[in-house]
Amino acid sequence: MSATTLDPRTALVLIDLQKGITGLPTAPLPSAEVVERAARLATAFRARALPVVLVNVTGGAPGRTESALGGGTPPADWAELVPELDRRPGDITVTKQQWGAFYGTHLDLELRRRGVTQLVLAGIATSIGVESSARAAHEHGYHVTIATDAVTDLDEAAHRNSLEKIFPRLGETDTTETIIKLLG
Repeated sequence: MSATTLDPRTALVLIDLQKGITGLPTAPLPSAEVVERAARLATAFRARALPVVLVNVTGGAPGRTESALGGGTPPADWAELVPELDRRPGDITVTKQQWGAFYGTHLDLELRRRGVTQLVLAGIATSIGVESSARAAHEHGYHVTIATDAVTDLDEAAHRNSLEKIFPRLGETDTTETIIKLLG
C-alpha cells in the first residue's frame, strides 16, 4: 500500500538508531543507508516544526526466551544515538527497556500532549523494535506509516514478513522520498 496522506500533526519516530545496533550486520539494507534516510526524514520533520522522537533501548524485558540476544557487557556507548541523527533540543527522547517504544515509556503522553494523530516509523530492527512500536501505535489509535527504505533487520526473512504481511495491516507504507513529498 502506498501512503496516501500525512495528518497535519504527524510525528516521526526513529527506533533504535544507536551505536550498538547500527554496528550489527543488517539485511537487506546496510544500517548506514537506513541512518542516512532517517536523518533526511528528521531534517524534513524539523523544518516543518513537526515532532521528532528518538528512541533507544538500554535493556530487555524480563523473562526466559529460547533465543539469547548476545552476551557479555556491551560497550559504554552502545545505547548512544548515532550522531547523524543530529539530535536537537526540541526532539523527544525515549529510552525503552523492551522491544516496543510505548510500553513502560512516556511516548504516548508526549505525543498526545502535542496533538499527534499519525506516526511515521523508521529504524532497526524491522521485525523487532519497529514492528512492536507499529503494533502499539495502531492499538493506541494512531495512523501509522512505515518508511520502507528506512528500516532494516538482522534477519532478511523477518524483515520481508514485517513489510509484506504485518505493516499493511497496521497502516500504510512508502519510501522516504514519498513521505517527504507528502509533508508538503
